[in-house]
Amino acid sequence: MSSADYCPTTPREVREMLEVIGAASVEDLFAPIPPHLRAASFDLPPGMSEFEMLKKLKGAAKLNGAAVIPFIGGGCYDHLIPAVVDHLAGRAEFYTAYTPYQPECSQGTLQALFEYQTAICRLTGMEVANASLYDGATALAEAALMALRVTGRRRLVIDGGVSPFTRQVIRTYLANLDLEIMEVVSLDGGIDRDALLAALDDATAAVLVQNPTFYGTVEDLTAIAAAAHLQGALLVVSAYPLSLGIIKSPGEMGADIVVGDGQSLGNAMSFGGPSFGFIGALKKHIRNVPGRIVGETVDGQGRRGFVLTLQAREQHIKRQKATSNICSNQGLCALKGLIFLTSLGKEGFRELAELNRDKSEYARKKLAEIKGVTIVNTGHTFNEFTLRLPRNADEVVARLLERGIAPGLPLGGYEPDLAECLVVTVTEKRSKAEIDELAEALRSELETIHF
Repeated sequence: MSSADYCPTTPREVREMLEVIGAASVEDLFAPIPPHLRAASFDLPPGMSEFEMLKKLKGAAKLNGAAVIPFIGGGCYDHLIPAVVDHLAGRAEFYTAYTPYQPECSQGTLQALFEYQTAICRLTGMEVANASLYDGATALAEAALMALRVTGRRRLVIDGGVSPFTRQVIRTYLANLDLEIMEVVSLDGGIDRDALLAALDDATAAVLVQNPTFYGTVEDLTAIAAAAHLQGALLVVSAYPLSLGIIKSPGEMGADIVVGDGQSLGNAMSFGGPSFGFIGALKKHIRNVPGRIVGETVDGQGRRGFVLTLQAREQHIKRQKATSNICSNQGLCALKGLIFLTSLGKEGFRELAELNRDKSEYARKKLAEIKGVTIVNTGHTFNEFTLRLPRNADEVVARLLERGIAPGLPLGGYEPDLAECLVVTVTEKRSKAEIDELAEALRSELETIHF
């Protein structure tokens, strides 16, 4: 066979399609994309054997800093993944299953998603959950839209402790809607309660917060929930799921909707994805929950079965009447999250959360001893905290990377006023020796500064 046998379209077919859409050339199709954003060339090398390709890929992996000790989080975390997670999720019944458009033929997939929904409800303290969303950022944007539908209002208050990445996604998501978005600046890595409560009024649909905050501070949201409810608004919480092993669930604090990113639940970082978003809510809001919902029923013979319920959503209905136009879920990634949670169990999950907190607390105390370093967070933290350095954090990160350590996420690129700040993340995978190595490297680097 010639290479032409593998070409999806022939030159003639390309010309015919261009005529139909009124384009002079394929280049015209890409005209809206600025030239500097286009790939200059896909100059691929000749074909290689499997052995040669694996060798090349391993070499490329070394260039990606695979040997660097990571203390970076900010939404994507280096956690252990039990071997059972990929082993079970990789079974053909799960790995090759497609969207259950015919539920009666997809009982295994539906049961797994039903159990996943149950796990999310128990984790978040909510009464209902859907079959997952794309990721944590879009999940919070979907929750904002849900709050607008529930309340019929057109104003959102977003705390500055919500990740800047997520805030950008929300603004993009809602850009074409007629509504007001008010952002409240964070205070010492936590929520500025006075400013947040002052921003509430009877036109507010929801208050959006993140717990722990992007800067690492753990908050008790009970009073904020009560204040929001007095104004008829909803409290929407973006939660770091692993932290829920030891801190009160958002549901216990009065949240109406809880979202988050499930990457830390058995999904690899993989350079940022894929992961899954989760969303839970109070049962009274179930008809406004976006995405698929799996329900339990019995068949004509009384046997337990599973169905997609409340079907007036997604591609099953006119788009302007749908609860969401996200017409899929991250089924396989959500399954990994379920296997992760069930393999650890309640006590194992709590112990894992305690490991994260304890190791982070050791690192926080160790780094706070370094001259010129101050801890920004005045409240409790989980496994992230923010440092203020006596010099630009980007410069310090660059120098420590040369020593094989990624000390954290510098904030200057997101908040110009925080150019000397660094968010440090310590998961259960970081050893005492690695934490001590970070502290010594940072101390050595900062000793060159005269105080």
